[in-house]
Amino acid sequence: MATHLLERNSTERSPRTGRVPIGVGLAVGAVAIIVVFAIRALTPSLGKWDLPNQVQDLLTLSISVIIESLPFVILGILLSILVQIWIPDRWIMRVLPGNPVLRRAVISFIGILVPVCECGNVPLARGLIVKGFTVSESITFLLAAPILNPITIVTTGQAFGFSSPIFIARIIGGFLVANIVGWLFSRHPDQDSLMTPRFAAECRLPDPHETGESRWKKSIEIFQHEAATIMPALFLGSLVAGLVQVAVPRALLLGLGSNPIWSILAMMALAFVISVCSNVDSFFILPFVNTFLPGSISAFLIFGPIVDIKMLTLMRTTFSTRVLVILTVVVGLLAAVIGLVVNYVA
Repeated sequence: MATHLLERNSTERSPRTGRVPIGVGLAVGAVAIIVVFAIRALTPSLGKWDLPNQVQDLLTLSISVIIESLPFVILGILLSILVQIWIPDRWIMRVLPGNPVLRRAVISFIGILVPVCECGNVPLARGLIVKGFTVSESITFLLAAPILNPITIVTTGQAFGFSSPIFIARIIGGFLVANIVGWLFSRHPDQDSLMTPRFAAECRLPDPHETGESRWKKSIEIFQHEAATIMPALFLGSLVAGLVQVAVPRALLLGLGSNPIWSILAMMALAFVISVCSNVDSFFILPFVNTFLPGSISAFLIFGPIVDIKMLTLMRTTFSTRVLVILTVVVGLLAAVIGLVVNYVA
């Protein structure tokens, strides 16, 4: 769908410096582990190396999130490669209905065919615009796809139960938020003005010729890029989840988490800062279930995949700052309202 854009973006990324190759990072990590074990083997007189209880709890919580999440992250990357490189996609334009409301509703479910995290959907959303989608239709896809895709649906159901209020609120809420925001932007008379001038100019250019690069090489490049983007967020999110559970006094969490309004705002703020991948955020937030109200968890799971630091940075490559401000405010209000409804219904 957006293969040529991915090729162009890959070319634009290549000049960046300072990024350590994945293989080098793994090698350094392996050497560090070997050194630690070697020192321990050579110093038996020092006795047992016991870590403080809080550090042990931190490691246990963080590693458990990583172990639960990592398979789904890898699967999401592989499926992203499958959709972007190996599966023909022009039929999508032909099967969409003509009615604008129904068209956006159907576009909401394209995420079922593109089961990747939100950051992987940004280049696809750009490609949709190039292929003829309006900006409002592209935004509808971009907001719905991180939630309405099979990996997110399965992981959310596994974490909270497929009949739980949190699961139902996330799926229905994600659909409603995406379509309401898409409808609002569809009312704008000049869709091109919603994009950055640079990307609007790119959309007016003809498609570049194929470079002749093999599909396997493109697949490897996408895997490397996706892994380098998602893995740091996963590890950072897991670490922060452990830190919050260990470092923040439980009495404060209980007091904040039991308030119907403050718990929602706290979870939305956490989602904005942490920027955890939507494919794994259910496992990230699962330890908070016994502390925070269901509505705040629902608000986290709806707001986070749409509006966070990482997503706003990525979306700024395509949409104007004004669009992102409006999007953030509207999505925040809608997620908070859904959270309040869940709190008073569940």
